[in-house]
Amino acid sequence: MIQPKRLTKAAVEALIPGQTLWDSELKGFAARCQRRDHVYVLKYRLDGRQRWFTIGKHGSPWTADLARREAKRLLGLVASGEDPATKKAVARTAPTVAELADLFLSEHVEAKNKGSTHAEYARLVERLVKPQLGSKRADEVTHEEVRRLHAKLRATPYQANRLIALLSKMFSWSGRRGESNPCTGIERFGEKKRRRYLSTVELGRLGEALAAFETEGGVSPHPIAAIRLLLLTGARLGEILTLQWDYVDRERGCLKLPDSKTGAKEIHLNEAAFTVLDAVPRELNNPYVIVGQRSGAHLVNLEKPWQRVRARAGLDDVRLHDLRHSFASIGAGAGLGLPMIGALLGHTQAATTARYAHLAADPLRAANELIGQQLSTMLNAKQS
Repeated sequence: MIQPKRLTKAAVEALIPGQTLWDSELKGFAARCQRRDHVYVLKYRLDGRQRWFTIGKHGSPWTADLARREAKRLLGLVASGEDPATKKAVARTAPTVAELADLFLSEHVEAKNKGSTHAEYARLVERLVKPQLGSKRADEVTHEEVRRLHAKLRATPYQANRLIALLSKMFSWSGRRGESNPCTGIERFGEKKRRRYLSTVELGRLGEALAAFETEGGVSPHPIAAIRLLLLTGARLGEILTLQWDYVDRERGCLKLPDSKTGAKEIHLNEAAFTVLDAVPRELNNPYVIVGQRSGAHLVNLEKPWQRVRARAGLDDVRLHDLRHSFASIGAGAGLGLPMIGALLGHTQAATTARYAHLAADPLRAANELIGQQLSTMLNAKQS
């Protein structure tokens, strides 16, 4: 039997297999040699039962002094009635971040969010969450680790902020709320809201490019129709791509969508939009207006055809969503009120439509111009 002595690096490494050396300074703290490994252990009693807890292997990071401090901390837990061994056993069953993310997507997002939200979250999970944090236990992810990941993505601030929003929701859903949520307190990057509106000249070039593809071919008529409908209705991309013929209500002059980003909605159709719909080739046994390559399915990717169209029109910086902005800008410039524009776009919040306020015709400026014209006419009349 080895007499207790203060555990040091030399004393621990001198142990041979099967030997245990108790620390002379802290009761219950010891070092064991198991085969070739030297480990630090703690023996304690709780509720009348003797328990053993393995602190860790000797070596980085566990030195004798660090293991002794950990043993003191564990004895403090025991004194308060907690069992470190039970807590450690539960922790071993904690899911990894990758496992938690898959559960979050399947049990929460898929059931309670729109398909577009699920697709975006799944993309972030596969591209960023799993490669960066996937192998870590979910209960061990720290605030600093998440902060560093956010900072690492500073070149793409929008994506960095969406990642933090996703992780925050995921950890809250798992039970890590408030101060224990590692995303709490992480300051988001500033985002510059990009709003691009097509000018009259640019709209003319876009029309010429669309007409050229319709005449010459090279792009299927369905993507061309989708682009025209996006511009003529102000609808969202997903609303047009998943549009079914059954949703077209010719009598009421609208599209009756059973679901959208804001729930069930109606999209009003003008004559130009009806003209586009009348020209779209209908595919047998396919319920969708904008058909894709797969039989019975709708078009999934409009980006590639759009890149060809915008390149021909010289609109390389214009996104598909900018067509929706352009629809709104035309209405604002024509003097339509913001509530009217919001209703046409399907906005549920007035603040969402307020972004177009600076485009609206200014009634004071118009009134001032009218008075000026009349005064100028009177002055000129007296001179003549």
